[in-house]
Amino acid sequence: MKKFAIIAVAGTLALGLSACDVDQTEEGEMPEVDVEGGNLPEYDVEGPEVDVDTEEVTVDVPTVDVDMPDDAEGEPVTESDGE
Repeated sequence: MKKFAIIAVAGTLALGLSACDVDQTEEGEMPEVDVEGGNLPEYDVEGPEVDVDTEEVTVDVPTVDVDMPDDAEGEPVTESDGE
C-alpha cells in the first residue's frame, strides 16, 4: 500500500512538471578565465621484467574408434558445399 502511494505521488509530480512551459529569456555565457604557468606531475614507472620462453612439447592424442550399427538410417555426414 505504501509503494502504491509513493508511485501515485511520483506520477502526479511527473505530470505536473511535464506540463510546465519553459522559455529561455537570456543567453548564457561562459566566464573568462586566465590560466598562467603550471606544472604537470612527473612519474617514474618501471614495469616488471617478464621472460617469455618457448619450448616444443609432444602431446599424445588418443585414437577414438566409433562403432556404428549396421542398420543406421540416413546418409553419412560429409563436408558441406557452402549451402
